Amino acid sequence: LEGAALDALSEEARRRPRRRANANLHAPDAPAHRLLNAIEPGSYVRPHRHLVPPKDETVVVVRGALGLVLFDGEGRVSGTVRLGAGADRAFGADLAAGTMHTFVALEPGTVFFESKAGPYVAPSGGDVAAWAPAEGDPAAAAFEASLRALFA
Repeated sequence: LEGAALDALSEEARRRPRRRANANLHAPDAPAHRLLNAIEPGSYVRPHRHLVPPKDETVVVVRGALGLVLFDGEGRVSGTVRLGAGADRAFGADLAAGTMHTFVALEPGTVFFESKAGPYVAPSGGDVAAWAPAEGDPAAAAFEASLRALFA
């Protein structure tokens, strides 16, 4: 992998309505999923967890800065961590299965590496936060902005 690949992935994210794009580094049926995620400020990732089936998740910021927001069972923010590329700061996190979380891009061109058990299962039921707006809901943009403001 090289910088030009990250540039291309970030450019693709900027062109997409969801303001994010991923590049899988694994086969679709692989038991371990490894991918690069490009995410731009304003991209809304609905708070979720990986409980059914249980999957731990590891993220490492390759470029830019990412805000990790953790929630308690009532939907209150229980913690925030600013993750950024570089040796002088927190650059990654391990999330235990069942941890309600979301990510917000804090800088343009942010790219992070993600790893978790496969196969891909879209969050549904109790794995998506019922208290948070769905993607595409008019309230989602304001909710995402309020989460990003936690890192101002």
